[in-house]
Amino acid sequence: MTAPASRLGFLLQQRLAVMLPLGFASGLPLALTAGTLQAWLTAEGVELKTIGLFTLVGLPYTLKFLWAPVIDRIVPPWLGRRRGWMVATQLCVAIALVLMAVTNPRLQPERLAALALLVAFLSASLDIVFDAYRTETLEPRERGLGAAIWVNGYRLALLVAGAGSFLLADWIGWSMTYLTMAAIMAAGLSAVIVSPEPTVTADPPRSLAEAVGAPLSEFFGRPQALAFLAVIVLYKLGDAFASSLQTAFLLGGMGFSATEVGSVKGMGIAATLLGALIGGLMMTKRPLVHSLLAFGVLQALSNLGFVLLALVGKSTVMLLAAVVIENLTGGMGTAAFVALVMSLCDPRYTATQFALLSSLEALGRVFAGRPSADLVEAVGWAQFFFWTFIIALPGLWVVWRLRARLPAAQGEALALHQTA
Repeated sequence: MTAPASRLGFLLQQRLAVMLPLGFASGLPLALTAGTLQAWLTAEGVELKTIGLFTLVGLPYTLKFLWAPVIDRIVPPWLGRRRGWMVATQLCVAIALVLMAVTNPRLQPERLAALALLVAFLSASLDIVFDAYRTETLEPRERGLGAAIWVNGYRLALLVAGAGSFLLADWIGWSMTYLTMAAIMAAGLSAVIVSPEPTVTADPPRSLAEAVGAPLSEFFGRPQALAFLAVIVLYKLGDAFASSLQTAFLLGGMGFSATEVGSVKGMGIAATLLGALIGGLMMTKRPLVHSLLAFGVLQALSNLGFVLLALVGKSTVMLLAAVVIENLTGGMGTAAFVALVMSLCDPRYTATQFALLSSLEALGRVFAGRPSADLVEAVGWAQFFFWTFIIALPGLWVVWRLRARLPAAQGEALALHQTA
């Protein structure tokens, strides 16, 4: 192997290898400001109404597109436009976790809430720059696999910050647990330092006004931009409806115990990771649009497993099959969807466009709960899950209609940049 070819192979491996620790750093703060924080507050005897207010600290994750233009516009004086922001925000998350660790929840709940909100804001900012870095670093044929590796790192972090923190807190207490998580977050800076520079670079916006307005005008100036948005909103919509009341269905509708559901859900997480990895590997050998269609069909069909479960009745075997298949295909669909979002971003405005597009996809998960409950009351569980299959079909139809355009989406974005 020649020296250039050897270096190319190393860069390919390095680009993919860093996705795991970076995904881990992206996921670690989430549980520490959500379920794990609630457990700490409960253990300290904080009243339930106060704990309920703490759920609002997750708001920055849904509003991160508002300050994404700042991250596109400003270039730190160290390590470049993306890696510089990664170092700054990750270090600040670690420091804020230390401040949370030394705050007494009973005596200073307001201070702890403010610090938790700060961690969520910094973590959401870290997600913005991570998404931009991943998009600009991975080659198109690597994006599915890179997204899968990222998801695996993210899910692993959720386990460490969730179940891992619970076990650790019984041993060393909650304050020391949060200090430990801060140390892990700080140690993750080494992954940023060794991360390669993005392979696709572009000059940042010349002003904040350009950073805010240009990403929108650039995207909507593309042919069939509205159709691309339809794919973003609709592709995972059936999945969002099916998962919105899944736990209520299994516990209340089918009468499974919490232990049974919890055990199967654990297997479902493993199936999601496996599905993302399988999907990512398959995407290295096939075009993006083929993966979107194939995985989308499997994703939609998997919802019918819950129809069978509702018709068959309480069956542990059917429960396991339905949950595992749904999570396996969902992981494959997620790998394809993330690759799609990356392909639609212009290199000049990656942070802003990725944040906007991912926020649009999240609308389904946020607002599916109430319509799902109304539908269950109207038609029952079996027909509800059949309708989630129907709801998934428009997204597949739009992908099919755009099958000649989606593979060219990244090329169009690059071409527009080069001619701008």
